[in-house]
Amino acid sequence: MEKTSKIIYWIVTGLFSVMMIMSATMYFFNHDMVSETFENLGYPTYIIYPLAVAKILGIIAIVSNKSWVLREWAYAGFFYDIVLATSAHLVTGYGDFIPAWGAITLLVISYLLGMKIYRLDKKSYDNTCCEPKSD
Repeated sequence: MEKTSKIIYWIVTGLFSVMMIMSATMYFFNHDMVSETFENLGYPTYIIYPLAVAKILGIIAIVSNKSWVLREWAYAGFFYDIVLATSAHLVTGYGDFIPAWGAITLLVISYLLGMKIYRLDKKSYDNTCCEPKSD
């Protein structure tokens, strides 16, 4: 069962990563269209480039799996990004919010499976920061 969970985890995480990388590259290479969308959603356009960089760094933190803390922050950042984007689309009625629902579904599945897999495989993380110390 653990091998199946790992396969599903990497497929879902890969799909989510592709979505976020495509989003970030669109922010860089199709800036005019993205700026128009951000303005219609009520967001300032100066956050486009920092958001693209944050998405790339978040994917690196999740896929590299080097730090438990960075991985948690990356998942949290993506969660807030997607929830805020979905709510902005719903409130303004501008654009399609269905891809955001797909992204949040992939994000939650990736996070939950990652927690299951990496709790079983203690070698992947240095969890000493999170376990109570016994004297």
